[in-house]
Amino acid sequence: MPRLQVLTDLLHAWYPPRTAESWDAVGLVWGDPDQDVRKVMLAVDATAEVAAEAAEWGADLLVVHHPLFLKGVHGFAATTPKGRTLSTLVGAGCALLTAHTNADQATGGVSESLATALGLADQQPITPTADDPTDKLTVYVPVDAASVVRAALAEAGAGAIGDYDFASFSSRGQGRFRPLEGSSPTIGTVGDIAEVEEIRVEVVLPRHRRRAVVAAMLAAHPYETPAYDVVEVADDQAGTTGTGRIGTITPVTLETFAAAVAEALPETHHGVRVAGDPQRRIRRVAVCGGAGDFLLDTVLGTDADVYVTSDLRHHPAAEFVEKGGPALVDVAHWAAEWTWLPTLSARLTDELGDAVQTRVSTLVTDPWTMRL
Repeated sequence: MPRLQVLTDLLHAWYPPRTAESWDAVGLVWGDPDQDVRKVMLAVDATAEVAAEAAEWGADLLVVHHPLFLKGVHGFAATTPKGRTLSTLVGAGCALLTAHTNADQATGGVSESLATALGLADQQPITPTADDPTDKLTVYVPVDAASVVRAALAEAGAGAIGDYDFASFSSRGQGRFRPLEGSSPTIGTVGDIAEVEEIRVEVVLPRHRRRAVVAAMLAAHPYETPAYDVVEVADDQAGTTGTGRIGTITPVTLETFAAAVAEALPETHHGVRVAGDPQRRIRRVAVCGGAGDFLLDTVLGTDADVYVTSDLRHHPAAEFVEKGGPALVDVAHWAAEWTWLPTLSARLTDELGDAVQTRVSTLVTDPWTMRL
């Protein structure tokens, strides 16, 4: 049975908190990192009803998309709605973790899950983000200490390439130096030139791990003053992460496509709203999970035939249609983002197997409760 820290680290690896917007509040909201986790419930919102469902099921962790506390608080008294929600979770011993804007753009995240639910092939981000910048560290180590230093580098986060870790390159050579007065050399004598068989170890690392990796190397290296260098690797290639997704479907009419969207998403009172000629041919589809009118101008410059998103406002939508852009399909915010939950559930099962049970909450937390 994994500890909460293991689940937290796993989710943060998939949806790094550092990629969240500056105004966002993501990560572990409440819970003891050392507690065991057997049951994980997944939901879009941490409402009182969702908290009660998690408690009744015996969940040890509730993972939600929308933050319970987006701004700082001084307490969570049960006299407030949010306080009652967290009090219920605390009373049940159920931890709470949020993955919000850090899950929107990620591979296996919200927009990708929505695109997959709608059957989009050949998916690409609408606005790609560059991959995490990469550094390369080179260090010279005595032969008998190379394995220790390589291990320390890997444990600190260096040497991960694609689906591989502990990756490094080593080559033999001869180091030459003279210890000066005041030094305490591991090898050699003060005042005499020493020649040592050394290993040149090279590893790549995410730039945000540079400080930690260098510190780990220095701590593991036997030399008083190791010779090393860090260079920034040039990479202008966009990665697979980014805002929204655009892909292709078998051509259909807008009317048929909108019906398929309604069928693919959980039912809500909001329903599916459409702007455009019902007989328009739809092949290229752009999507953005959650509120997506900020992408309208960007989508206008793509080859999309339709844009699927939520919370479109009257004036921006009207101006978009007037410009002759893609058709618009506006769906419930909650329904679009709910498509991420089955994806996350499957991902946890693939990673942890039978060690953890997952449950996707089907409680509709969309705020709209009636449509006349």
